[in-house]
Amino acid sequence: MRLHRLEVEGFGPFRSRQTVDFDAFADDGIFLIAGRTGAGKSSILDAVCFGLYGGVPRYDGGEKRLRSDHCEPDDPSEVVVEFSTPTGRFRVTRSPEYLRPAKRGGGMTKQASAVALDEWTDAGWVGRAARAVDVAGELDEILQLSREQFLQVILLAQNRFSEFLLAGSRDRQALLRRLFGTQRFEDVQARFDERRREAEQALGTRLATVEARVDEAERLVAADGLSGDGDDTEPEAPHMSSSIDERLGALRRAKARADYRAERRASERIDAEKRSAAADEALAATREEQRAQRERDRARAALERLDSEVPVIEEARAELTAARAAEALRSTIAAAARASTALASASRDEQSARAAGEALGLAVDGDLDAWTAERTREIGAWQRAREFEEAAPALDAEVRSAEAAVDAATLRIEAADTKRAALPDEIAALTTRRDETRRLADRVDDRQAALVAADARREAVREAERLRAAESALDLELTQATALHAAAQSALSQLRQRRTDGMAGELASTLRQEHPCPVCGSLDHPAPATHSDPVSLEDIALAEEARDAAAQKERQLASTSATLRAESAAATARADGRDIEQAESEYADAAAALSISRAAVEDLTALDIQLGELVARAERLDAEREEEARALAEAREQHALLRQRSAEAHELIVEARGGFDTVAARLADTESRIAAAHALIQALTERTRRAEALVEAETERDAALAESVFDDVAAAEGALRSMAEQEALDARIARHAVQREKERAVLFDLELRTLPEEPIDLEPAEQASAVSRSAWTAAVDEAARAAGTAERLGGLIESASTEHARTAEDAAEFEVLQNLADTIAGRGANTRKMTLETFVLAAELEEIVEAANRRLHDMSTGRYQLQHSDALAARGAASGLGIVVSDAFTGQTRPPQSLSGGETFLTSLALALGLAEVVTARAGGIRLDTLFIDEGFGSLDGDTLDVAMRTLDELRQGGRTVGIISHVEAMQEQIPAQLTVRALPNGPSIIEAR
Repeated sequence: MRLHRLEVEGFGPFRSRQTVDFDAFADDGIFLIAGRTGAGKSSILDAVCFGLYGGVPRYDGGEKRLRSDHCEPDDPSEVVVEFSTPTGRFRVTRSPEYLRPAKRGGGMTKQASAVALDEWTDAGWVGRAARAVDVAGELDEILQLSREQFLQVILLAQNRFSEFLLAGSRDRQALLRRLFGTQRFEDVQARFDERRREAEQALGTRLATVEARVDEAERLVAADGLSGDGDDTEPEAPHMSSSIDERLGALRRAKARADYRAERRASERIDAEKRSAAADEALAATREEQRAQRERDRARAALERLDSEVPVIEEARAELTAARAAEALRSTIAAAARASTALASASRDEQSARAAGEALGLAVDGDLDAWTAERTREIGAWQRAREFEEAAPALDAEVRSAEAAVDAATLRIEAADTKRAALPDEIAALTTRRDETRRLADRVDDRQAALVAADARREAVREAERLRAAESALDLELTQATALHAAAQSALSQLRQRRTDGMAGELASTLRQEHPCPVCGSLDHPAPATHSDPVSLEDIALAEEARDAAAQKERQLASTSATLRAESAAATARADGRDIEQAESEYADAAAALSISRAAVEDLTALDIQLGELVARAERLDAEREEEARALAEAREQHALLRQRSAEAHELIVEARGGFDTVAARLADTESRIAAAHALIQALTERTRRAEALVEAETERDAALAESVFDDVAAAEGALRSMAEQEALDARIARHAVQREKERAVLFDLELRTLPEEPIDLEPAEQASAVSRSAWTAAVDEAARAAGTAERLGGLIESASTEHARTAEDAAEFEVLQNLADTIAGRGANTRKMTLETFVLAAELEEIVEAANRRLHDMSTGRYQLQHSDALAARGAASGLGIVVSDAFTGQTRPPQSLSGGETFLTSLALALGLAEVVTARAGGIRLDTLFIDEGFGSLDGDTLDVAMRTLDELRQGGRTVGIISHVEAMQEQIPAQLTVRALPNGPSIIEAR
């Protein structure tokens, strides 16, 4: 992975946007991030970590602190990190959550955090993800390093890499766990502990099950008296020290006794069942004889009752015979009666119709059919006249309405002509106004250009005046800076002269007895010079810094002055000789003219709309005039037609009315007389038909009566019975015959059995059956109880034996799991107290120590080597992750805490670099082209610093870029490529590259 670019704004100490181009240091391979303490050097690394992972180790749990305290409420906060991996080039843009002014309603509102991931393609930057969860997933795949790994192998934060060397086993284990992701081995340990507990619980449960079932079987043996040879023998309580096998043997012997008892009770049950069955059969036979005796007595009584009913049945049979003979005459007698009734009704209807016709003036004895036909023909002609008479009021109203429509159409045509006459003048006036407005609107572009030119001249005049004022002030400041530069140069020259003049005294102050003079080499110093006006190298350096600062300021002011003069000349040229009054006046005139033209543009649209509306109105009025003319012609035609129809209708009505008030009255009178004539004709016809039907019915009735057994109609009618009555008589006769035959058959069979005449007694047989059944029930209960005891005892013994056999397997499995779980968890025979995870991490630590020693050997000139230690920790703590330092000078090992400050730094640096190599290899062998080291060099002397610099110089081989954060002056002299973080007087910091 290689970092290319970092942009920071509103983050940490940086308020304004700061840009760091890491590619600019690629040729040097190593660069320094320098600056005063607190200026914000480490914030550069914080920004990189925040951009890639959304968090900063120093502020874990407090992301809101990432926003710069120097920001105004409206200032943004953003970090942009551009980097590349073998998979491509990417850019992450991330903003923290912070408060900003609300756009509505005042107050503050929360600005949510945001993040976006872009990828560089041939088409430029292309968005790849824009949600925090999506960006995190993409970066995990791209970087292949967790944040903890990134901080350990790329961003070696302030004092972070020394923590790993000096940490205890527990803290070192926590760090290695995060780096190598070995939590899974702790999960394995937990799973084995869980399996051990489950096996222990299963074994305990099975043992408890065996004990419980043996106890239950022994209680059953004791309760049923099966522990001795006899049923009444008192059982012995099982001895507490007896083994399960011994107790199961005793139970099996008791089971044999239970089986013998069950067989004996089963035999007794069979004998009792046979005796009970014999008693039940005897009782059933006695009950059957008793039932037959009762049935015989009942049949005798029933037969006597049926014989006494024979006379009544014979009378019913004679009545049924007469009814069936009369049934053949029922229809003819009823038909003659109905014909007589119908003739009487028709005679009454004839008299009523004749009276109604006479009341209406009909000639009832004349030819009614001819009269009715004549009147019907007349009614046909009068019907149409009645319709005209009913519609006459509506027709008159239509005539009046048509006349009104003619008048209205005439008035509308006159009004439309008046409106249309005024439109040509209005259209001509509006057209003239529209043309004038269009000429003004067409000048918008010209007047806009004139306004822009006037505004440019006005701004140029203002800019020229401002620049002239700034130029005057800057000339004064430049004069003062020139004087300060000359004074600083003079002061530096004086200090250098004083130091040259006092060099003899300075050398004399270093002379020691019996030490040679650095000038002449003599061991005698008879008259050393005195140092009355000392000037140190630091004084010279301070004066040089003051001189350089004054010169830099003079150059900056001179450059700024030249820039201002050029800008002032350009602004004067753009003003084109105008002063401020002329420029303002020209701008106001141009703005007013442009405003008029823009207003004309808006008016032109409205005028075009108005003109179009007038033309459309004229066309619409012409169309309406033609439509109204057509409507007037149609109204006049309709009026003439309706007047003609009204005259014809009135003529027809007068003719059809005759001597009546209305045609309807004449029609009603005629229709009523026709109806009366029709009724009389129908009544006469019906009476004649009914008389003929009566004669036929009486003739048929008399013939049928002559052929029957009856003398007259009255006798036949007296013998008639309804069908229900006939069926009832027939059913009664048949039922009596059937019942009598049935009872005779029953009695015949029972009489053959020679049953006793005295009532049979059941009590002796019932008592014998009850006694036998009670004995059988008791035998069944005893047999079932004995069989259940034997079966239950056998089941308990079998279950206990099976579970007891399985306990040996469970015990062996539990022992294996317990030993394995204890070994993995660092318990039991694991004398090193080393867990499985610790064992795995110890192997990783051995590789880290080996990689660190390759550098530490050179950095310590062969004196120190790190060793992995698995010595047993004190007070039962976990072992396996210890680190000791082997000292070649003493041949002994010692703890890292005994190293000096410089030795600790070098050893920690070597260990951190070794750790970075191993972690990188575990992360898939990714390439790390950028590395940062934050502070720690201040504790090194000159020689040790040179060793550290040589080590860092080796790191940049192969194209790697190394960034070092330090305020050590010696490193600033050795590393020319630098980023300087400088705090401004007003608080925020800026980043300057060199």
